[in-house]
Amino acid sequence: MTSTRVAVTGLGAVSPVGADAPSTWAAFLAGRSGVALIEDDWAAELPVRIGARVDADLGAHLTVRETKRMDRAEQIAMVAGREAWAHAGYDGPLTDDDRDRAAVVVGTAIGGLHSTIEQQHALERSGSRKVLPHTVTMMMANGAAAWLSMAIGARGGASAPVSACASSTEALGQARMLIASGAADVVLAGGTEACVEGLTLAALAQTRALSRRQDDPSRASRPFAADRDGFVLGEGAAMLVLESEDHARARGARVLAWLDGSAVTSDAHDIVQADPDNQARTMTLALRVAGVPGSEIGFVHAHATSTPLGDLNESRAILSSVGAHPVVTSTKSMTGHLLGASGALGAVAVVEALRTGTVPPTTNVDAVDPEVEVDVATTPRTVDTGVALLNSFGFGGHNASLVFARA
Repeated sequence: MTSTRVAVTGLGAVSPVGADAPSTWAAFLAGRSGVALIEDDWAAELPVRIGARVDADLGAHLTVRETKRMDRAEQIAMVAGREAWAHAGYDGPLTDDDRDRAAVVVGTAIGGLHSTIEQQHALERSGSRKVLPHTVTMMMANGAAAWLSMAIGARGGASAPVSACASSTEALGQARMLIASGAADVVLAGGTEACVEGLTLAALAQTRALSRRQDDPSRASRPFAADRDGFVLGEGAAMLVLESEDHARARGARVLAWLDGSAVTSDAHDIVQADPDNQARTMTLALRVAGVPGSEIGFVHAHATSTPLGDLNESRAILSSVGAHPVVTSTKSMTGHLLGASGALGAVAVVEALRTGTVPPTTNVDAVDPEVEVDVATTPRTVDTGVALLNSFGFGGHNASLVFARA
């Protein structure tokens, strides 16, 4: 008898708090922030000058050719993807028929913004001859998925969901469905984002979505706190290797967790304001797919970006769909908001929390908003649970939820 249960067998991450998945997880448990003041000249006149940027030596993990031909978002994705692939026990690209049964799904909200801005400046300053010939492939949102498909030899598809801040959670859900349907045996899935740039910071500041707590950057992101005032923009990438249970068992892979349920919905409501009722519906649908009642959810990794209305709406959606009993956390308090990559990085935290029995804290919360009636973990929590829920919600009314189970 065959099984279509989906196993997580590898993790990779490049984040504002760690150069790989283990160091990122250690930082989460320690409550270490990756948010800092941006002191670059281009940020001098911006109304908001804080962000959470990757401090890893990407060049140590990339060839000279890759460094020259990839946008920063693609570079970060490649480093995280190679880490996850090796962590799953693969020692190189797939060969022969295995290639046709492998796929890649990498979500991003914006894609190669760094290269877009840089090459536009080159055009304006020096003319068309100074624009790099690889500009289009550095700009395109599917670039990371394409590069990773070549890196692992996957010919079963290379997709790039672009659904704002729900992008990488949708990518993991899409990967789960590819495996559960029998279309693929193994999928490298996750998300990447690298858009801590003047344009995005200025635009988000205009919407008043960003925290203005510039006198204390490391404590600016404070999901669910009574005095939260907006999110902090971050960058990074996270990747997971997903496999069918049969495929993982056949090659003797270690199963880190199970991805048992996923759901994706759209609000059809407003381009910016979310529909809390539909957020609750998304969680309920994911639980139904997993065959798990809300009463079995031990903890929730919330989308919780640190915006006043967003955190409150999500807390109410969790109450109505799951209940008041789960521990709720948001690692965005330490990494800021990685937009399209945030869900995948949250998924790394969920898998490690299930594996170790420790839920990382939501930091910087001196007092939980009294209107937030869920159990927010402000310190690391030991939780004896086998099932967790992860949420991501994005501009445009994009909603995605995943259900993970302990291996």
